[in-house]
Amino acid sequence: MTIERRGTTRRYSDSVAFGDTVYLVEVAQNLDGDISAQTREVLASVEQTLISAGSDKSRLLQVTIYLADITEIGAMNAVWDDWVPEGCAPARACVQAKLASPGYRIEIVVQAAR
Repeated sequence: MTIERRGTTRRYSDSVAFGDTVYLVEVAQNLDGDISAQTREVLASVEQTLISAGSDKSRLLQVTIYLADITEIGAMNAVWDDWVPEGCAPARACVQAKLASPGYRIEIVVQAAR
């Protein structure tokens, strides 16, 4: 099987697919936004990246969400719950982590089927 990489730079790829599985990681570009704004931005980017890789948000398998401040989980979940299609929730973990930039409030790691 071929490994497919999209948006590849020296450091990372926007997405990587192997067989019928797509892998991607998204962070916010607008670091001025609150957790709700950054979550909406990141999920919109996840959705577009999945589509470009031949998948969509109804095919999520597993998602890991990293929050800079776990006390913001309620606001993040409100956006998440509106975004995930009914009956398509993936296996999911949400943890607090020190993220690479002080402006990042959220980072999302996704595995999805094609």
